[in-house]
Amino acid sequence: MNNNDRLLRLRYAVDIKDSDMVKAFELGGHPVTKEEMREMLTRNHAAQTEDDKENVYLKAINNQVLDAFLNGYITLKRGPQKEQKDIPQQKSKDIKHINNILLKKVKIALFLTSEDMLAIFAEAEIYPTKGELGAILRKEGHRNFKPCGDKYARNFLKGLGLMYRKEHQ
Repeated sequence: MNNNDRLLRLRYAVDIKDSDMVKAFELGGHPVTKEEMREMLTRNHAAQTEDDKENVYLKAINNQVLDAFLNGYITLKRGPQKEQKDIPQQKSKDIKHINNILLKKVKIALFLTSEDMLAIFAEAEIYPTKGELGAILRKEGHRNFKPCGDKYARNFLKGLGLMYRKEHQ
Protein backbone atom coordinates (compact mmCIF):
# COMPACT_ATOMS: atom_id res chain seq x y z
CA MET A 1 0.00 0.00 0.00
CA ASN A 2 1.49 3.33 -1.00
CA ASN A 3 0.76 6.82 0.35
CA ASN A 4 -1.72 7.60 -2.42
CA ASP A 5 -3.70 4.48 -1.42
CA ARG A 6 -3.63 5.58 2.22
CA LEU A 7 -4.88 9.06 1.33
CA LEU A 8 -7.61 7.72 -0.98
CA ARG A 9 -8.81 5.17 1.60
CA LEU A 10 -8.90 7.82 4.34
CA ARG A 11 -10.81 10.18 2.09
CA TYR A 12 -13.50 7.59 1.35
CA ALA A 13 -13.58 6.25 4.92
CA VAL A 14 -14.57 9.59 6.45
CA ASP A 15 -16.03 11.22 3.32
CA ILE A 16 -13.66 14.20 2.98
CA LYS A 17 -14.78 16.66 0.30
CA ASP A 18 -12.41 18.08 -2.35
CA SER A 19 -12.42 21.54 -0.81
CA ASP A 20 -11.61 20.11 2.64
CA MET A 21 -8.78 18.03 1.17
CA VAL A 22 -7.23 21.14 -0.43
CA LYS A 23 -7.70 23.10 2.80
CA ALA A 24 -6.07 20.32 4.87
CA PHE A 25 -3.03 20.33 2.59
CA GLU A 26 -2.84 24.11 2.93
CA LEU A 27 -3.16 24.00 6.73
CA GLY A 28 -0.44 21.34 6.82
CA GLY A 29 1.99 23.64 5.02
CA HIS A 30 1.84 21.93 1.62
CA PRO A 31 -0.59 23.92 -0.56
CA VAL A 32 -1.96 22.10 -3.60
CA THR A 33 -4.52 22.96 -6.24
CA LYS A 34 -7.70 20.96 -6.70
CA GLU A 35 -6.23 19.49 -9.90
CA GLU A 36 -3.01 18.39 -8.15
CA MET A 37 -5.06 16.81 -5.37
CA ARG A 38 -7.17 14.91 -7.91
CA GLU A 39 -3.98 13.67 -9.62
CA MET A 40 -2.85 12.31 -6.25
CA LEU A 41 -6.05 10.29 -6.08
CA THR A 42 -6.26 9.15 -9.73
CA ARG A 43 -4.70 5.88 -10.80
CA ASN A 44 -2.55 5.86 -13.93
CA HIS A 45 -3.63 2.64 -15.60
CA ALA A 46 -1.35 3.24 -18.60
CA ALA A 47 1.79 3.07 -16.43
CA GLN A 48 0.66 -0.06 -14.61
CA THR A 49 1.72 -3.46 -15.90
CA GLU A 50 0.42 -6.90 -14.96
CA ASP A 51 3.44 -7.45 -12.70
CA ASP A 52 2.83 -4.27 -10.69
CA LYS A 53 1.46 -5.01 -7.25
CA GLU A 54 1.48 -1.33 -6.25
CA ASN A 55 -1.00 1.05 -7.76
CA VAL A 56 0.52 3.82 -9.84
CA TYR A 57 -1.01 7.27 -9.49
CA LEU A 58 -0.72 10.32 -11.74
CA LYS A 59 1.08 12.20 -8.95
CA ALA A 60 2.85 10.09 -6.33
CA ILE A 61 3.13 11.47 -2.81
CA ASN A 62 5.87 10.81 -0.31
CA ASN A 63 5.71 10.39 3.47
CA GLN A 64 6.28 14.10 4.12
CA VAL A 65 3.34 15.15 1.91
CA LEU A 66 1.02 12.63 3.58
CA ASP A 67 2.25 13.78 7.00
CA ALA A 68 1.57 17.41 6.02
CA PHE A 69 -1.97 16.44 4.97
CA LEU A 70 -2.57 14.61 8.26
CA ASN A 71 -1.31 17.62 10.25
CA GLY A 72 -3.63 19.87 8.25
CA TYR A 73 -6.52 17.43 8.74
CA ILE A 74 -6.01 17.61 12.51
CA THR A 75 -6.09 21.42 12.34
CA LEU A 76 -9.18 21.30 10.10
CA LYS A 77 -11.08 19.02 12.48
CA ARG A 78 -9.88 20.35 15.84
CA GLY A 79 -8.98 23.96 15.10
CA PRO A 80 -5.58 25.66 15.35
CA GLN A 81 -3.31 24.64 18.20
CA LYS A 82 -2.65 27.14 20.96
CA GLU A 83 0.81 28.61 20.67
CA GLN A 84 3.35 27.23 23.10
CA LYS A 85 6.35 29.55 23.26
CA ASP A 86 8.57 27.17 25.23
CA ILE A 87 8.45 24.22 22.82
CA PRO A 88 9.96 24.68 19.35
CA GLN A 89 8.15 22.90 16.53
CA GLN A 90 10.20 20.09 15.03
CA LYS A 91 9.65 18.75 11.56
CA SER A 92 10.83 15.23 10.91
CA LYS A 93 12.65 14.83 7.64
CA ASP A 94 12.85 11.04 7.72
CA ILE A 95 9.56 9.27 8.31
CA LYS A 96 9.97 5.50 8.43
CA HIS A 97 6.68 4.21 9.83
CA ILE A 98 3.95 6.15 8.04
CA ASN A 99 1.24 3.67 9.04
CA ASN A 100 1.90 4.38 12.73
CA ILE A 101 1.72 8.11 12.05
CA LEU A 102 -1.50 7.66 10.07
CA LEU A 103 -3.21 5.83 12.93
CA LYS A 104 -1.99 8.33 15.55
CA LYS A 105 -3.04 11.41 13.61
CA VAL A 106 -6.43 10.04 12.55
CA LYS A 107 -7.02 9.17 16.21
CA ILE A 108 -6.22 12.77 17.18
CA ALA A 109 -8.21 14.38 14.35
CA LEU A 110 -11.37 12.37 14.97
CA PHE A 111 -11.22 12.51 18.80
CA LEU A 112 -10.97 8.70 19.03
CA THR A 113 -10.17 6.81 22.21
CA SER A 114 -8.28 3.52 22.27
CA GLU A 115 -11.61 1.74 22.82
CA ASP A 116 -13.01 3.48 19.72
CA MET A 117 -10.01 2.31 17.72
CA LEU A 118 -10.43 -1.27 18.94
CA ALA A 119 -14.11 -1.12 17.90
CA ILE A 120 -13.06 0.16 14.47
CA PHE A 121 -10.60 -2.72 14.08
CA ALA A 122 -13.33 -5.16 15.23
CA GLU A 123 -15.63 -3.77 12.51
CA ALA A 124 -13.01 -4.96 10.00
CA GLU A 125 -12.74 -8.29 11.89
CA ILE A 126 -9.23 -7.61 13.22
CA TYR A 127 -8.82 -7.96 16.97
CA PRO A 128 -5.60 -6.43 18.32
CA THR A 129 -5.18 -6.30 22.09
CA LYS A 130 -4.98 -3.02 23.99
CA GLY A 131 -1.26 -3.70 24.44
CA GLU A 132 -0.69 -4.16 20.71
CA LEU A 133 -2.61 -0.98 19.95
CA GLY A 134 -0.62 0.88 22.59
CA ALA A 135 2.64 -0.38 21.04
CA ILE A 136 1.54 0.84 17.60
CA LEU A 137 0.64 4.28 19.00
CA ARG A 138 3.92 4.69 20.88
CA LYS A 139 6.63 7.07 19.75
CA GLU A 140 9.28 5.52 17.53
CA GLY A 141 12.32 4.71 19.66
CA HIS A 142 10.27 3.76 22.72
CA ARG A 143 11.20 0.30 23.97
CA ASN A 144 7.64 -0.99 23.42
CA PHE A 145 7.18 0.60 19.98
CA LYS A 146 5.83 -1.75 17.30
CA PRO A 147 5.75 -0.87 13.59
CA CYS A 148 2.25 -0.95 12.10
CA GLY A 149 1.98 -3.09 9.00
CA ASP A 150 -0.08 -2.35 5.91
CA LYS A 151 -2.63 -4.99 6.95
CA TYR A 152 -3.47 -3.13 10.17
CA ALA A 153 -3.58 0.28 8.46
CA ARG A 154 -5.73 -1.03 5.59
CA ASN A 155 -8.17 -2.74 7.95
CA PHE A 156 -8.31 0.28 10.26
CA LEU A 157 -9.34 2.49 7.33
CA LYS A 158 -11.83 -0.16 6.18
CA GLY A 159 -13.35 -0.38 9.67
CA LEU A 160 -13.38 3.41 9.96
CA GLY A 161 -15.39 3.61 6.75
CA LEU A 162 -17.85 0.97 7.94
CA MET A 163 -18.33 2.73 11.30
CA TYR A 164 -18.66 6.15 9.64
CA ARG A 165 -21.32 4.87 7.24
CA LYS A 166 -23.32 3.33 10.12
CA GLU A 167 -23.25 6.59 12.08
CA HIS A 168 -24.23 8.78 9.11
CA GLN A 169 -27.11 6.79 7.62
